[in-house]
Amino acid sequence: MERIRFDFGNLLASRVEGGVDDALLDVGLAERFAHVHNRVEAGRAAGSLGFFDLPYATETVDLVVELADGFGQWFEDVVVLGIGGSGLGAIALKEGLLGPGWNARSGDDRDHFPRLHIVDNPDPFTLGSLLGRLDPARTMFNVISKSGATAETMAKYLVARGWVESAVGPDKARGHFLFTTDPARGALRQIGDAEDIPMLPIPENVGGRFSVLSSVGLFPAAVCGVDPRALLAGAADMEERCRTESLGENPAGMCASLLHRADTEHGRSIHVLMPYADRLRPVAAWFQQLWAESLGKAETLSGERRSTGPTPLASVGATDQHSLLQLLMEGPPDKVVLFIGVDDMGASMPIPERHPGIPAISYLGGHTLNELLDAERAATAEALRREGRPNATISMPRIGAAEMGQLIMLLQIATVYAGALYDVDPLNQPGVELGKQLTYGLMGRDGSERPELLEPDPRWVL
Repeated sequence: MERIRFDFGNLLASRVEGGVDDALLDVGLAERFAHVHNRVEAGRAAGSLGFFDLPYATETVDLVVELADGFGQWFEDVVVLGIGGSGLGAIALKEGLLGPGWNARSGDDRDHFPRLHIVDNPDPFTLGSLLGRLDPARTMFNVISKSGATAETMAKYLVARGWVESAVGPDKARGHFLFTTDPARGALRQIGDAEDIPMLPIPENVGGRFSVLSSVGLFPAAVCGVDPRALLAGAADMEERCRTESLGENPAGMCASLLHRADTEHGRSIHVLMPYADRLRPVAAWFQQLWAESLGKAETLSGERRSTGPTPLASVGATDQHSLLQLLMEGPPDKVVLFIGVDDMGASMPIPERHPGIPAISYLGGHTLNELLDAERAATAEALRREGRPNATISMPRIGAAEMGQLIMLLQIATVYAGALYDVDPLNQPGVELGKQLTYGLMGRDGSERPELLEPDPRWVL
């Protein structure tokens, strides 16, 4: 297995003005990381960081493969209903490993695996348009909610259940559903047990944004032919690399330590993830939730009321060189850019040699789009460095299952290390609870009081 690489040289003061002092790698940062690593290992030993164990959950993988290769292949279309961590990770795996246009390919081109649709927002136009294109008799819904009470997901489930029942009847409708939920409790577990609907477990100690390598992400990928064991083998390799307390040997530890230092000591509080591959664009969106929801807290574990956490920004190269780069180069010096480069894009497209009399175009001939895209990444990193804008690069040998497993585990481990550095709990999300409770009240959930909302003031409405 070829390993992904983390090149952090452009985060250091010896290479970029305003970077982290190189000497800290052997003294301050290294010493602090040893304590951080031990703190994370203690949490892992206590059973609170279950995502570390997902690469070794062989029973769950066997069940995923059994359902994907059997039940899942009865259908032409599989629709995933989830939101947040129950949707973003599956989207990242779908786009990264199946590539663009999967659903538009012929059955032969897909090896007759089903088309895959992931609906992560309760937008009636989106869901209605999708259902209008599908045959209910040939469609299966994978409903993902650990609690079984996620309002957005359960509302979509109720719509889908009614849509299927109207076509195939109530008795047959349950055969079109698979629930991914808590292994022991919750509304979905209750429905599944009562109606004998197949279910996949989400471990109790794995939260939504850390769940992509559980059945949450594995089943949607496996039902379309992705090898989940290869994904987990890559994740296991990265987990093993990050077992050491030596900062210089731990890629996730180095990533977390340098980004934390750039934020807290150098004011670089905006962290941009910029993959140079369209297939990795959803990875940036997944990371945005992971980094933001895990680290943005109003109170530290020490009980101090102090807002913490960097702001992640999802981007993609080379597209955003034509939208964000001006700001990254000459705007406020409050950003760090984390690039993702890919050695082998999985396809090569030569650029024909034409228009020899037009130097502004002819120089491109004889190269490939692959060369151009990677040259753009390297040039952007160097331009930022020369302008005193720190950046780093994650290099992937290719976008394959094992490499995606490595990347996902790298970013997840870096997140919990960063949580320890910021002294916050990276597993909770208290800031989203009030909005949930107000929504329950507005929608009339039993036990929830309807909130009084401020009416628009005519003076402030144009």
